[in-house]
Amino acid sequence: MLPIDLHNRRALVAGVADDVGFGFAIAKALAEAGASVSLTVWPPAMGIFETLLRRGKLDESRRLSDGRMLEFEHIYPMDAAFDTAEDVPEDVRTSRRYSERGDVSIRGMAERWRSDFGADSLDVLVHSLANGPEVQKLLLDTSRKGYLAALAVSSFSLTSMVRHLGPLMRRGGSVLSLTYMASERVIPGYGGGMSSAKAALESDTRFLALQAGRRFGLRVNTISAGPVATRAASVTGMIDEVVDYCEINAPLPEKLQTHEVANVAAFLASPLASGITGTTIYVDKGFHAMGKALGPKDTFEEKA
Repeated sequence: MLPIDLHNRRALVAGVADDVGFGFAIAKALAEAGASVSLTVWPPAMGIFETLLRRGKLDESRRLSDGRMLEFEHIYPMDAAFDTAEDVPEDVRTSRRYSERGDVSIRGMAERWRSDFGADSLDVLVHSLANGPEVQKLLLDTSRKGYLAALAVSSFSLTSMVRHLGPLMRRGGSVLSLTYMASERVIPGYGGGMSSAKAALESDTRFLALQAGRRFGLRVNTISAGPVATRAASVTGMIDEVVDYCEINAPLPEKLQTHEVANVAAFLASPLASGITGTTIYVDKGFHAMGKALGPKDTFEEKA
C-alpha cells in the first residue's frame, strides 16, 4: 500500500466560500490524508460561511470517511485583490463587511498566520481563487478595468501569496492552483479577460516553480480542472452547456466530480509528488486531448 500521508502537515486553502466548489473539496481531501487545514474566505462571503458552519448546515459535507468531522484550524478573511492594507480603498475598508475584519490583504493574512503558527509552519498552499467581474462579456467588449481585475485576483494573487507566505513554508512544501482549458483554447462565453488570466496563471506557475523552488524549496503546480457546475462557475451563464458538451465528447464520457480534482490535489501536496513542479496537470476526463467533437458514427464498438 502506498498511502497519501499528510499527517503533521498544515495546509491553507485560499478561496473557499461554500461546500460545493473545488476549494472545499480539496480542503476535505487534505484532511482525509491527515493534514490540518485552514481557510481564507472573501470578506463579503465570510459572514454567510460562518453562519452555515455555526448552524450545522455544512455538517454533512464536512463528514470524513472515518466518521470524523472536518474541522478548520483557522478561517481568515482575505481579499486577494489587495496585497497590503494600504492598497484597500477607504470606502471598502470602512464598509460593513470589511470594517470588523481587520487587515484583509494578502500580507495581512500572512502576518496573522505568522502570529498563529510562527515560521516554518505551512506545508501546503492552495490557490482556489478567481474573479472576473465582466466574465459574461466578450473579450472584445471587456473594459480595461474589468480585464485587469480578472488578472489581479485570478492570477497575480498567486504570485503575491507565494511572496508573502513562502517565507513561512517548510522546504519541500507544495503550492497548488486551479486553472482551466480556456487558457489555451477558445471557450465561448468565458470572457472578461478570464481566459487571459488563466493563461497568465499557467505561465506564472512555471516561473514560480523555478524561483520559489530555488528561494524557498517549494514545488509549484496547477491543476487544469474540467468544468463542474459550481456556484462560482454559474456566473458565466453557460456552465451547464459546457459540462454537457464535455461529457459527450471526452474520452471518458462522464461528468467530472470535485472530489476527483481534490484527490489529485492531495497527491500533488504529498511527498509522493516530490519530483513534480512547474506542471499543469489535466483532470478533465481527457477532454483536453480532443481536437474534434464526436459524431454519431464514433461509437468505438468492437466490430465482429
